[in-house]
Amino acid sequence: MRSDGHGADCIQGLFQAAGRSDVNVIRLRVLSVLLAALVVAGLALDRLIAPVWSETRARQPALRLDSSLTAAGQGVTLALLGGFRALVADATWIRMFVAWEKRDLPGTQTLVQLVTAIDPRPPYFWINGARILAHDLSTWRFEAAGGEAAGTAVEQRIDREQGAVALQHLEAALAFHPANPDLWIERAAIQLTRMRDVLAAAESYRRAWELPRAPYYAARLHAEMLRRAGRREEALQWLVRLHPTLPADDPGADRDVVLARIRDLERELGVPNERAYRETTGGAR
Repeated sequence: MRSDGHGADCIQGLFQAAGRSDVNVIRLRVLSVLLAALVVAGLALDRLIAPVWSETRARQPALRLDSSLTAAGQGVTLALLGGFRALVADATWIRMFVAWEKRDLPGTQTLVQLVTAIDPRPPYFWINGARILAHDLSTWRFEAAGGEAAGTAVEQRIDREQGAVALQHLEAALAFHPANPDLWIERAAIQLTRMRDVLAAAESYRRAWELPRAPYYAARLHAEMLRRAGRREEALQWLVRLHPTLPADDPGADRDVVLARIRDLERELGVPNERAYRETTGGAR
């Protein structure tokens, strides 16, 4: 499980300060404190989840994020959790996984939302929560509706509904992690697969690429989305601008792949040889 590091540093300091004969006693005391904290947090979470759970089950499940749940979760964090925020968030994530294994749709969605309300700092919770909301819950709902027998229209409606929930989840994540390109990349994947909005995915991949430490493939996927949307000239211009900025000594930049896509687009668009892109030496991004 994660840790924010502060608790671990305190515990390590206790061990270093103690004599060898006292280490086992200290370990038992630390373990007792942690277990007591988990029990208290578990009782608090049960009281918090119960009314939200009932309300969620009363509605059609998994259609929207409940802002009151987020506010309630933050209140519990401030009032009860204190330095145990990361620990309680981890425990809540484990509870969510148990609900996920049972395909408990309202329980899974409630706990996905709750864990980020308790501790919004780890991108892991946001990204994997978005995947669960967009992909797993849409699959469960479609199967519950009859699967293939329900028809394409039902499948697409469920996909859009769950995609909207996941995108709202990621929108909240960006308030805490505005410079994280992985959130924009996840946003693009959901826009493409659930919303079937190629241009929106193209824009999200572009936004990801503009951020520090963005993976090179975000720039390539921006061009690919433009090509799929029929905007091949725009895709070609993007790749022509991109290619000279890619470092030649970094295999991850895939300069050869980008050049091959430029040549493909030039053929598709009938670009004459005298106007074709001339490869230049790779440089810094």
